Amino acid sequence: MVVQRDILPIQRACKSRRASGVLGTAVREAFLNANHDVLGLSYSRSGEGLVQLDLTKEDEVVKVFTGFKPNWVIHCAAERRPDVAEKLNAEVPGCLASLAKKLKFTLVYISTDYVFDGTSPPYTPSSPTNPLQSYGQSKRDGELAVLAVDGARVVVLRVPVLYGPAPKNSDSAINILLDVVQDQSGKTYKMDHYATRYPTNVIDIARFLVRLSGYKNPTPPILHYSAAEPFTKYEICLVYARILNLPHGHIIPDAEAPTGSGATTRPRDCQLYTRETEDLHIGEEGDASLGLSLFEEWWSEHLKKQ
Repeated sequence: MVVQRDILPIQRACKSRRASGVLGTAVREAFLNANHDVLGLSYSRSGEGLVQLDLTKEDEVVKVFTGFKPNWVIHCAAERRPDVAEKLNAEVPGCLASLAKKLKFTLVYISTDYVFDGTSPPYTPSSPTNPLQSYGQSKRDGELAVLAVDGARVVVLRVPVLYGPAPKNSDSAINILLDVVQDQSGKTYKMDHYATRYPTNVIDIARFLVRLSGYKNPTPPILHYSAAEPFTKYEICLVYARILNLPHGHIIPDAEAPTGSGATTRPRDCQLYTRETEDLHIGEEGDASLGLSLFEEWWSEHLKKQ
């Protein structure tokens, strides 16, 4: 989580929801670079501007928030494990929204494109939700919880799968595909070539949130932020192979529709319609641009620095 007293980002460094810590770090850095007073909250890490906090312990949360007096709170934390997902993804956001009303800060709840079933894209902010799996269901419940607090200043920001700078490739479901491409040991990998994804850079999202925090007009309660380039996981591997000039014959495309339990838990295409976000005109030049990186271009530059 990122809190602003300006800003307070909340993140969760855990294996089960890898990208949330990556996003929280990017959000914290973006607000610091914009000269905001920032307090970062993390479940498992402390130091260097981070405060360790278990969001499920309400008394401790109230104490930290009351002491910092944030203007904006970015709730990046999320959890995929079914036994704890409902608590962190739904119950905690509802409590934070109640606290936002009491302390008069704006809460941004980071949600997911997985609140949709992937059968009729693109999805607008007002499209009916129909999550297929427990993670999407818990995030949908979190949306309902924060929006139900009358009088709270709340924004739900839905984003797709994320990538960007990370301590380890395994911290992101997109970055980790680099390891697959670079594994030239002879091992083969069956790679999804069925579901379409719209990988979005955490740096872009973070910079957008900085601009959003300075927006003076009424903000819609639900916004979408997403890159427009469609990829399957297999196609992402091809991009990496091209950049790294590596063979990719060990990666086998799987274009078959999932069957069994996979058929009901893997949305095919959850493209997020972003026109309402563009219409806010809070691009870097005050225009409708979302400031999105091009996937292959960003990775080409990033890998040159490795």
